[in-house]
Amino acid sequence: MFVHCEKFFVFIEQDGVEPTNNSAERALRCAVQWRKTSFGSRSANGEVTMARLLTITQTCRMQNRHPLDYLNSAIRSHRFAQPPPSLLKNSRPT
Repeated sequence: MFVHCEKFFVFIEQDGVEPTNNSAERALRCAVQWRKTSFGSRSANGEVTMARLLTITQTCRMQNRHPLDYLNSAIRSHRFAQPPPSLLKNSRPT
């Protein structure tokens, strides 16, 4: 705990940093409900695929982006051997 002590209270020093992880918990709620009602995936590859798709969907929603637009762009990039589009907000392509 002593090694990371300064990181525990960042919310006091910086505006916009929440003291709880409620927003992360709320973002995961949809994925957890889906997993419970669909009984998850039937393979390890399916689990990885669903985790990635749920991450893309939630990240795009938080940024007011359309997940299908992002996926369309990612597939096109893959087909043309280009780097995938970023999911980071306000990032520039490398």
